[in-house]
Amino acid sequence: MSETLYQVQPPDATQYWMKMVKCQDACPVRTDACGYVTAIAEGRYSDAYRIARATNPFASICGRVCGAPCEANCRRGSVDAPVSIRGLKRFATEMFGPETGSYEIYRDACDRRMLPPGDGHGQRIAVVGAGVSGLTVAHDLAQIGYKVTVFEAYSEPGGMLMVGVPVFRLPRDVVRREMAAILALGVELKCNMRLGKDFSLADLRAQGYKAIFLGIGLPKGRKLDIPGANLPFVYDGLEFLRTFNEGVPLPLGRRIAVIGGGNVAYDVARSAVRPFDALDTREEAEAEMGRGEQTAYDIARSALRMSGDKEVSVVCLESRREMPADLREVEEGEEEGIHLYNSRGPREVLHKNGKLTGLRTTKCVSVFDANGRFNPVFDHDDVVDIEADTIMFAIGQTSDLSFLQPEDGVESARGLIKVNPETYQTTAPDVFACGDIAHGPRLFIHAVASAQIAARSMHDFLTGTRTDIAVRKKWHPASYTMVQGWTELIRKEPPALDVEIRASSIEIAEINFSEEEARRQGSRCLRCNVNTVFNTSICIACNGCVDVCPRSLIRLVGLGTLVEDAAGLELVSSNFGVSAETVRQFSKEELNGMGGLMMKDESTCIRCAMCASRCPTNAITMQRFEHYRECVSIPAVNTKLLQPAAATP
Repeated sequence: MSETLYQVQPPDATQYWMKMVKCQDACPVRTDACGYVTAIAEGRYSDAYRIARATNPFASICGRVCGAPCEANCRRGSVDAPVSIRGLKRFATEMFGPETGSYEIYRDACDRRMLPPGDGHGQRIAVVGAGVSGLTVAHDLAQIGYKVTVFEAYSEPGGMLMVGVPVFRLPRDVVRREMAAILALGVELKCNMRLGKDFSLADLRAQGYKAIFLGIGLPKGRKLDIPGANLPFVYDGLEFLRTFNEGVPLPLGRRIAVIGGGNVAYDVARSAVRPFDALDTREEAEAEMGRGEQTAYDIARSALRMSGDKEVSVVCLESRREMPADLREVEEGEEEGIHLYNSRGPREVLHKNGKLTGLRTTKCVSVFDANGRFNPVFDHDDVVDIEADTIMFAIGQTSDLSFLQPEDGVESARGLIKVNPETYQTTAPDVFACGDIAHGPRLFIHAVASAQIAARSMHDFLTGTRTDIAVRKKWHPASYTMVQGWTELIRKEPPALDVEIRASSIEIAEINFSEEEARRQGSRCLRCNVNTVFNTSICIACNGCVDVCPRSLIRLVGLGTLVEDAAGLELVSSNFGVSAETVRQFSKEELNGMGGLMMKDESTCIRCAMCASRCPTNAITMQRFEHYRECVSIPAVNTKLLQPAAATP
């Protein structure tokens, strides 16, 4: 701890203690990761699943492919490496989730306190899009008495989970089972119904739907406007993933370049590495172009084989450190033979006589400007040509808003639907939207969180109420110490198939933790819901806790030192009931003589309880902070007439 104390904050507010549990605070749906990780460590696997499922209708899928902001914020990461939270979630869901074939625990474990209070009285709700956001809305509203019908453009529900996530990362059976668990709550599903083609928003209103939710996502990929981008065998990576996951992949050559530095780019590249068509798809497709494109594609979609002579490259603007792709994706891609070109931007698709031959790239000097905005700068004298006969763009997604008609009343801006960011109501009072179509590409757990808000807003719109979130808290005495040898417990990722097997098949790449390893990984948790609580009225300032702390986190600070920090000065002046100017009139020595403050740096506290055991007056105790969130209804006036203030995309 430095001499000047920064971010001084007295622990007297609920928000302070909530933020101490950093994993839960970082989760968009506030899943109690600390709770289920601890339950696994203690062998309470059913409890672990119930905790993971409580606020998340897609816990099983999250255990496979979540971006895991909980891990990024895990306090153990400040000590060595974060707890393997996502992998531990999968361990619990495989035992008790819908993938077991039973939906009973899934239904019972839902925390109904987070559902909108009240009754829908059978009012009809239309949900357009059976993806993450749409089915979350259906999940919440069906359970409180609304009659929900979901319209899906494709032949089965799932959205990007089915068509945009590779089959070797997310088993389709898991997706189908979790979707089925939601439908079993009383949700009606109508597939092969595309908005703008098979029905319109006007049709839904005419059919008596009282509110409409748009969860249509961003179904199209983006291409760069560079020379040659419209040549044959230059693809949209999302379209390639869609066809790959459907088992009818687009024809590829032997040298494939994927443009992009995120997880989608690696999904595309790692899919391209895997077993493909028995024929040399590009050459056969080109040979058949004269007989028609459909014939060429039919030839390219023949029996699968391992194409060991493929060369797959990823080309991205970012340096390795800046890449948004998960480190594990990059490392496993490298193991599978994917070559990475960092800090290079596409300049031109090269071709000879109309036949694609490569990708010309230039050095990217910087990706972001001084204000952190995307504004790449290139060194056009540094040129590298990469041989390629197939190029795929994985640089972002775009919407398809062709279904919107002026009479719908739904406005858009910059390709997104305009919504009130607090309620997700669009410019049409009876239409709501969230997820990617409202705020652009994010993690799918963000889509779940925003859809939960949208469901509450739709309920409020129809009932004339306002739903707020109340936090309920409780303290319990805690007897807790870290497990013996906790410092030697290193983070382990869930194991993966051997690279030879992984790259030659579409089997699930990641293997579940064994029970022994799951308990060991769960034991790495620092139990951030257990806190050292100080009773200053009986503290004798003996400094015993300071001496015994293994992380040197506790410090007795005189008021003269404390007021050197702006927040500390405010704390002293407010406690003494005088102005800051009055406090500054005293010297440092005088202030130190008046008293001091026990300071604790929470950033890397391991909850070892040594300070509590050392304290001779019992001024320090270990206590567990428990809290949950609950929807409460507050009467509102003219809710149905409210327009979204300052609606922005």
